[in-house]
Amino acid sequence: MRDNKALIAHLSMFGACAGWGLMAPVGKDAMTHGFDGITMVTFRVVGACALFLIASLFAKKERVPTKDKFMFIGAAIFGLVCNQCCYTLGLSMTSPINASIVTTSMPIFAMLLAALILKEPITGKKALGVLMGCSGALILILTSAVHASDKVGDIRGDVLCLFAQFSFALYLSLFNPLIRRYNVFTINKYMFSWATLILLPFTFGHVSEVVAQPIPVKTWWEVAYVVCVGTFLGYILTMIGQRTLRPTVVSVYNYVQPIVSVAASLLMGIGVLKPTHALAVVLVFSGVWLVTKSKSRHDMESEKEKKG
Repeated sequence: MRDNKALIAHLSMFGACAGWGLMAPVGKDAMTHGFDGITMVTFRVVGACALFLIASLFAKKERVPTKDKFMFIGAAIFGLVCNQCCYTLGLSMTSPINASIVTTSMPIFAMLLAALILKEPITGKKALGVLMGCSGALILILTSAVHASDKVGDIRGDVLCLFAQFSFALYLSLFNPLIRRYNVFTINKYMFSWATLILLPFTFGHVSEVVAQPIPVKTWWEVAYVVCVGTFLGYILTMIGQRTLRPTVVSVYNYVQPIVSVAASLLMGIGVLKPTHALAVVLVFSGVWLVTKSKSRHDMESEKEKKG
């Protein structure tokens, strides 16, 4: 029984990360054939909101105090609005390869924020990991600055994608106790509902003008993939995996995203792989690995208790 649970968790994490990896080139293609960044992020948030509201009708009902309902506003701002807006707009400017490499940097931001907010110790291994990860990100940005191409990379898009990871890491640091109290459908029902209420008044007019224009059927299928698989299913699968697997194991699956994204981007002809990309991948991956392998404050306290 335990083996089956672990297998389901591993398959869930792999499915989520592979789905997100494919979402970068698929979303990029949609945003070059009818959609733009603002329209895509609106469809992504509103579409996933509708799906989670429907799914919540069949899920276990949970009582959510009014205080927590309002706390979900902050969670929605950092975990969805800032995160998805910055990532989607960044992807519309830069290459899907760059965007997917940058997404693996999130554990580094999470470690830095944990040190600032939760007073987690910064070990030498963590510091080296941050330095390597930052070096990889810097190489990507400098490569983008030189080429300024949506196939190789664009510095504006790279920075937006980086900020998206920072925003999500901030969400995890500030709202971790809140999201641990409820199931996946309750969390996402409230978060996507608030995100829709925040986002839609600013984007509705623009989106209405875009969808009034002729849009290829292929683009609509790509948007459906981003909403249904890359967002709705991805969020569910991730939380299934996180309930069983250790955080360090979950973080390893981050490496699946750029592998899938690079392969799909090259096959679709919407990305170009430069030697500097390979170097950036090595540095970012190594940095993330060092950060996730480092001991947390809880680990250090547990070791002291055992010695004592």
